[in-house]
Amino acid sequence: MGTKSRLRRTISKWANPDEAEARDLRKTFSGKGVVSIDEAPDREKVTLRGSLRTVTLRPRGGVPALEAELYDGTGVVTVIWLGRRRIAGIGPGRSIEVTGRLGRTDDSRILYNPRYELL
Repeated sequence: MGTKSRLRRTISKWANPDEAEARDLRKTFSGKGVVSIDEAPDREKVTLRGSLRTVTLRPRGGVPALEAELYDGTGVVTVIWLGRRRIAGIGPGRSIEVTGRLGRTDDSRILYNPRYELL
């Protein structure tokens, strides 16, 4: 009985599409010099890789700002390019590598005006 229950938990864990996606992203975006979002230290320069979930235009203080949600399977960070209405190649579902200083406001992690490379 204990073996069947353990087997069911294992199968359901592997069958869950959200967990499978997160596992695949962690494998895809790991690499030399790249830190996972959940382990990235605040206020230090970091290089992160992930997939953009959303990309929206939200003015901040009267200035246009392009906001994107970056997800790598371990966590989420909001990437913000101030003064930009759009960036060619930046869109939902796109894989990207960003480098910058990670900050925190309230409960979210933010990366302002990072260097980026489309993957």
